[in-house]
Amino acid sequence: MLKTPIARGVALATLGATLAIPTMAQAAFIEDSKAGLELRNFYFNRDFRQENAPQSKAEEWAQGFILRAESGYTEGTVGFGVDAIGLLGVKLDSGPGRTGSSLLPKGASGAPDDYSSLGLAAKAKVSKTVLKVGAIEPKNIAISRSDSRLLPQTFKGAQVVSNEIDGLTIDAGYLTEQNNRDSSNYEDLTAILNGANTGGEEIGDFMFAGASYKLLKNLTGSYFYSNLEEAYKQHTFNLVHIQPLGGDQSLKTDLRYTRSKDDGASTVDNRAFGAMMTYSVSGHSFGLGYQEMNGDTGYAYVGGATDPYLVNYVMVSADFAEPNEKSWQARYDYNFAAMGIPGLSLMARYLTGDDFGADGKGYEWERDTDIAYVFQGGALKNLGIKWRNATYRSNATDINENRLIVSYTIPLM
Repeated sequence: MLKTPIARGVALATLGATLAIPTMAQAAFIEDSKAGLELRNFYFNRDFRQENAPQSKAEEWAQGFILRAESGYTEGTVGFGVDAIGLLGVKLDSGPGRTGSSLLPKGASGAPDDYSSLGLAAKAKVSKTVLKVGAIEPKNIAISRSDSRLLPQTFKGAQVVSNEIDGLTIDAGYLTEQNNRDSSNYEDLTAILNGANTGGEEIGDFMFAGASYKLLKNLTGSYFYSNLEEAYKQHTFNLVHIQPLGGDQSLKTDLRYTRSKDDGASTVDNRAFGAMMTYSVSGHSFGLGYQEMNGDTGYAYVGGATDPYLVNYVMVSADFAEPNEKSWQARYDYNFAAMGIPGLSLMARYLTGDDFGADGKGYEWERDTDIAYVFQGGALKNLGIKWRNATYRSNATDINENRLIVSYTIPLM
């Protein structure tokens, strides 16, 4: 069944780890193992409309293979296992003047024909607490790996997640390197400071620790502390409340606040507040969001296209998080299952931000539309197709963008 080179590579790596575990403890290790291969075909077109743009467009087409294999755990009080992720990107179309889509590595002579990487993580489990060391994909309000291109971003480090108490999740970790979405190797961490990606030897490791707790039946609170050495220290708070309104109606409130301060020689000083309220009824969802930056600098977060925890983090502009920027978002979603077409969905949103820049006259706006369909049956069951369209305008940049993504996951075991 494992016919592709990347599938064979991950399978052999997992088998090697299996052989290192005593035979008498392998039963659950093998029985609870699972693996899947995601095929992701991605077309990206970003059209730069402003005068004096460095290039007229970034346009690339590529095929991605994402293989994830997870073993079970050995028997005993402490169970041991191994996870593996194999990534392969293949160029289908590109050119020296059209690179920069983040689908493929960007070289002096254009994009290479392919790129790949293999990540392994050892894991140990005690009761409901799991420790992973190696290639990991953290996703919480302090650090969240990006998966919005051909291949996902991964990190090298350690992470422990504990669910010993009902309703409480404790999450802590230490990251030393990152493998970006368009890269085949791990590199030092970088930081996004005032909208620019800053890296090099001055940026150190990243640590985070926090918890999420179900305070009430419909209310969840989260707090995380994080520190990117020589860049910033951060406290992040989140409250999410979902209020049923009778029938199929509900009102969701999502409140976020982050305090970022300097570390080392940096000058980070930012207070970020965000709120999103979403009313849902009969397949329709209507959302209204507000985000405000205060302090001497913009929002700070780990670089390499990591997803910042902001309500107005979107497709092209990314974060609407310049110093002192205030931004609004209006969003509409519709699930066509409500009218008898399961698998079809629509999202449309508009965002606008202003009051930033040296003169306080900076402005930007973005309009996004997503249309997605997942086949529900037949030979194409679970095949997903998504078209993403965006228009972005600001004082300095005018961008039109389209993305077409076709994905299909094959269960291997």
